[in-house]
Amino acid sequence: MAEIVNLRRARKAKGRAEAEAQASQNRITFGRTRAEREQAEAEKALQTARLDGHRLDAGKDGKDET
Repeated sequence: MAEIVNLRRARKAKGRAEAEAQASQNRITFGRTRAEREQAEAEKALQTARLDGHRLDAGKDGKDET
């Protein structure tokens, strides 16, 4: 004979498995250490500063003179 399955328990187990899969994906995507986040922020600030350093000066009113 076939095994009797409680549908409520099966549905809840399936939901838990899906939630765990999503949590695992989120840990990979968003799980960075504080040092990694600070390093990325410092690199972004450095890139912004370099880009701003290469800008041409605008006119006195802040608009480009064309």
